[in-house]
Amino acid sequence: MKRIWIPVIFCVVLVACLNKTDKEKANTSVAGTNNVAQEPNTPGPEQPRDSSKYTSIQWLDSSKSLGTITEGDVLKINYKFRNTGTKPLVIEKVQPGCGCTIADYPKEPIGPGQVGEIKAEFDSHGKEGMQKKNISVFANTAEQTYTLWFDVTINKAK
Repeated sequence: MKRIWIPVIFCVVLVACLNKTDKEKANTSVAGTNNVAQEPNTPGPEQPRDSSKYTSIQWLDSSKSLGTITEGDVLKINYKFRNTGTKPLVIEKVQPGCGCTIADYPKEPIGPGQVGEIKAEFDSHGKEGMQKKNISVFANTAEQTYTLWFDVTINKAK
């Protein structure tokens, strides 16, 4: 009789653990995270973007050719834009394409007709030759993501 009870108890405990895991997953899905880390205010798979808050953006310069520098130099790069829509423009986040570039952006909304600026710095330490880098910009526009580019040629330090 003991031989029957041990497997039965094991199965009951196993099923109880599985049910708890399924419930935890369901609660996580309801919260909208699906176990995926998301930036605040960034729509996830279950959070549709509100198109009534869309505006439009005009990039005054979105691509730059920065010439030639020496390895180790740090470049400062500015990209200007204008809110050409009728709603405030909110830059939700900027994401450089690599760790050698950092970027900063306006945290406050840019009013209709106003100009704003994305500021970036590129650190050329350990780089050589032609480099083409990008920065992704996420905003409350119909086209949610914009890509800014720059290229630079780096001469080896002597």
